[in-house]
Amino acid sequence: MKRLPLLSYALLLGTAPAFAFVIPAPPVLENKAYVVMDFDSGKILAESNSHMQLEPASLTKMMTSYIVERSLESGRLKETDPVSVSEYAWCRGTSTESCMYLPLNSQAPVIDMLRGVIIQSGNDASKALAEHIGGSEPAFAEIMNSEAKRLGMKDTHFMNATGLPDPAHLTSANDMAVLARAIIHDNPKYYPIYSEKEFSWNGIKQGNRNALLYTDPTVDGLKTGHTDNAGFCLTASSKRAGMRLITVVMGTPSMQARADQTRALFNWGFSSYETVKPLPAGKVLADAQVWFGTESTVKAGLDRDLAITLPRGKKEGVQAVTRINPDIEAPLVKGQQIGEVVVTLEGKTIATQPVVAMEPVEEANFVVRLWHHLKRFLSHLF
Repeated sequence: MKRLPLLSYALLLGTAPAFAFVIPAPPVLENKAYVVMDFDSGKILAESNSHMQLEPASLTKMMTSYIVERSLESGRLKETDPVSVSEYAWCRGTSTESCMYLPLNSQAPVIDMLRGVIIQSGNDASKALAEHIGGSEPAFAEIMNSEAKRLGMKDTHFMNATGLPDPAHLTSANDMAVLARAIIHDNPKYYPIYSEKEFSWNGIKQGNRNALLYTDPTVDGLKTGHTDNAGFCLTASSKRAGMRLITVVMGTPSMQARADQTRALFNWGFSSYETVKPLPAGKVLADAQVWFGTESTVKAGLDRDLAITLPRGKKEGVQAVTRINPDIEAPLVKGQQIGEVVVTLEGKTIATQPVVAMEPVEEANFVVRLWHHLKRFLSHLF
């Protein structure tokens, strides 16, 4: 006998409009690769060579800072922990690399080192933190690669914490957008550092190299990069009217070009798309039937907002249908998937998201389980 979903709940946002908005083509840009991503949904809105493996230069430091931030959030590190500057990490005052200018054999707190990485793009701060966390920079690179794999960065392999050139040190525009999204989502306490315009250490004040921070108040991060081989790169994020976009440009010809191209991509993305959230996290979508449990039902809902990125003018035609699995069995843990929300537009599926148990349900005793087996057998017969 065919089993039907226990629940099918449809949410229609409105009546379809009388006109169709035509999305203009994204701008034509002089670079090696770019990507535009919606932060809430993770949807890629435009791309060019987005999975091409390229040298990331100092965009690398986004992973270095991400690992430091996660270590702070978890309690493994404290902001006041002193970090030592070894001879290996020390910058010798050369103009060929960016530095925080930490004195040899000195110490600085983790939080100041983090600012030195993000704002000043300090190679010395990056190496010192890598040694502090991993014991050595190569060992820290293995942590970086492990985190990249966990985040789904499939085009990336790190060899160091700084982005200094290495033939095996590669990433892609897509992976940098994935990493930027993780930084913003996972470390909200420390994300505001990416918008700070300057930082002083050892009597030396340096400005953030992200030019858009000075000209566009909607831009609040993230990181620049440059080497001769990589060209000028920028990963940036902007939030306008509740919608956040992430852009990555790699291999542009100049500092001005990377700022202008990023600005053009933001303008195109915000004018062409909008993000809607028809169902919030925590909203109870159903009381789903549970077999063999101490409770006969479990509250079903979403563990994160349902976010959908749509062409402007299309949201009125969106339909979200919740489907619950017909044979949910205890024991259940909170957050376990028990169904899904399917979002359609003009009859086509445009997104899906798991529906989860919002509370745990323990397994019942033998007598109850035996009774449920009988009830379920009879329900499938009739």
